[in-house]
Amino acid sequence: MRLYRNKNYPNRWYAYSETTGWVMFPAEPGGWNKREAARGVDPMYVREVPVQLAFEAGIPGSQVGSAALQEAA
Repeated sequence: MRLYRNKNYPNRWYAYSETTGWVMFPAEPGGWNKREAARGVDPMYVREVPVQLAFEAGIPGSQVGSAALQEAA
């Protein structure tokens, strides 16, 4: 799973994986449950970010990194 931000839509996360394709979801706790297909994503404004940034949203794969970050703090 790869996570992205779009500077034109700061209240959304974008994600891509081979199983889900491109999806978007609210940048809020539990937002992954509200995901929907992302269409017309302009690559000029999308930048990849660490998947751990969306751990509160429930994105798959972010929990391992978030636990490590909490232990390090």
